[in-house]
Amino acid sequence: MNDGNAAERVIQGLRLLAAAAPPGARLPSVRVLSDRHRASPVTVTAAIRQLVAAGVIETRPGKGTFVARQATPLGDISDLSWQTVALGPGPAGNADMQALLALPPEGAIPLSGGYLDADLQPTAALGAALARVARQPAAWQRGPVEGRADLRAWFAREVGLHADDMVICPGGQAALSSALRSLVTPGDTLLVESPTYLGALASARATGLRVVPVPADAEGVLPDQLGAAFARTGARLFYCQPLHANPTGATLATHRRAAVAAAVREAGAFLIEDDYARDLTIDGDAPAPLAADDPDGHVIYLRSLTKPAAPGLRVAAIGARGPARERLRAARLLDDFFVAGPLQQATLELVTAPGWLRHRRALRSALRDRREALLAALRRHLPSLVPPVIPRGGLHLWAPLPPATDDVALAAAAAAAGVVVFPGRPWFPAEPPAPYLRLTYAAAAPDRMDEAVRRLARCLTG
Repeated sequence: MNDGNAAERVIQGLRLLAAAAPPGARLPSVRVLSDRHRASPVTVTAAIRQLVAAGVIETRPGKGTFVARQATPLGDISDLSWQTVALGPGPAGNADMQALLALPPEGAIPLSGGYLDADLQPTAALGAALARVARQPAAWQRGPVEGRADLRAWFAREVGLHADDMVICPGGQAALSSALRSLVTPGDTLLVESPTYLGALASARATGLRVVPVPADAEGVLPDQLGAAFARTGARLFYCQPLHANPTGATLATHRRAAVAAAVREAGAFLIEDDYARDLTIDGDAPAPLAADDPDGHVIYLRSLTKPAAPGLRVAAIGARGPARERLRAARLLDDFFVAGPLQQATLELVTAPGWLRHRRALRSALRDRREALLAALRRHLPSLVPPVIPRGGLHLWAPLPPATDDVALAAAAAAAGVVVFPGRPWFPAEPPAPYLRLTYAAAAPDRMDEAVRRLARCLTG
């Protein structure tokens, strides 16, 4: 018996019966449906579950299966206009974040996105780990609110901190939002590199912070400008991505690290080090995190495993010492108590298995191939968009556009032509000095890069 065809017959038969009967009407039993459609009881039960999830039918224990009661739709008669006044203006940046996280249309080639292509994700290893963990009753019990000690120890070893300094969070964005709420108050100033991660800008504005840009170049933030910004604004917090910054790909130069640390220290401030790309280095070896050389607790360290693994692995850690650590723990407790135990344990199994090192080596090679494929396509069709400095890691190229190009309009035209790119304007906390596109090489296969850039070229020249 073909279970797939049998299940489809049961589903279609039940849909027809439900459409012809009033809400609450009793439907045939599993035995009757099994005989009628020549399907096993297991197949019938699975079909019923699918229709229950779709809201077509409902089951009542001990009584049977019935046509679902339909709730009265309110959308056409409700007046929700009062909410406009009650809510007031929304925080800036929400639309940009929604656009950034939107799934690409069917058939479009994605040169935008913040996650690995499905072909690059260790989903088999992660799925196997989750399956093993799910069968362990202890994994479903409540653990420490700051996260499993062994998982915190793994994150801590990577940066030279102690396990007690770390807090496990449901993704890097949640960790960043907690840090901003914990370390400053609404109305305070946050210094950021310019340009910088769009999610940081959105979170800061939602928290009610005043965002002040600090100039950066291919070697990272300019230390003298950072010191001047601290002095001018009285800020107590600086957010940066010292390794393969998003969107530019810049890495803080070795000769600037001490000067940046000194500027933070002299201001009596904190530095949030967003180390999102620790596992995404392509060329050479990544420098140590800034937090590894921070004896006095100025650096708040953040690392997520979502980028090098899979979008659904929402596990990150944030580390701090002293009173700042207690503030972070308290904020995470209020937000969501703790990260689900099975996900923590599966994450630990994933990163401590030999397969994790193999995945990282394979990922490095695959990202190099995709970066080179995108660069080759740009050199062939749009040589002016090749960045002057090629990033040594990360997921993106920061492509300069011809002067006076409307990057937002170009991105919209490209989407209509079947290639998804992201404009540079939203990544700047103030006025952008020039137009850019952020082009992602991790989201599409290498053999699609040429066609993607060809479509983009037609939009730009047109």
